[in-house]
Amino acid sequence: MLNTPANVEGVFVSLGGNVGDRARYLNRALRKLRRYARIKQRSLLYETEPVCYTNQGWFLNMAVEIETHLSPHALLVALKATEKLLGREQTARYGPRTIDLDILLYGTRVIQTRLLSIPHQKMSDRAFVLIPLAEIAPGVSHPKLNKTILELMRALPANHEIVRLYEHHI
Repeated sequence: MLNTPANVEGVFVSLGGNVGDRARYLNRALRKLRRYARIKQRSLLYETEPVCYTNQGWFLNMAVEIETHLSPHALLVALKATEKLLGREQTARYGPRTIDLDILLYGTRVIQTRLLSIPHQKMSDRAFVLIPLAEIAPGVSHPKLNKTILELMRALPANHEIVRLYEHHI
């Protein structure tokens, strides 16, 4: 049984996609997210080059801070259900997708299970995560690395192609 904690703040989610009308999928994901969370802040959109599997279209990415009553595991279930509703299909790892929703941070919690890693295991290496997140949470500390999001972002190598879109477009 999933426990339901009191309303938790400092929960950050990354959104991205590179198939179809990318902005429309992000907008639809935000609407679904509002069913089980209150969106406190959201970054602008960033167009980002794919990583790992590079033979695919560029992504639109953003980050949001939410407030939710859902436990970390219940939030993961809700996010995966949202992805499925929006047509995400399991293809090649890191391959094209309509929408990708990842829990980055859940307050100061550190969770490591077979299905869930919080903080997100690869967030400190990913410009497409850290740059939008630093826009809305520069002073938030990574609970395992004891560095702020801004410090992590500044430590990234400069070899990532990211274009900030100055309007939300969604």
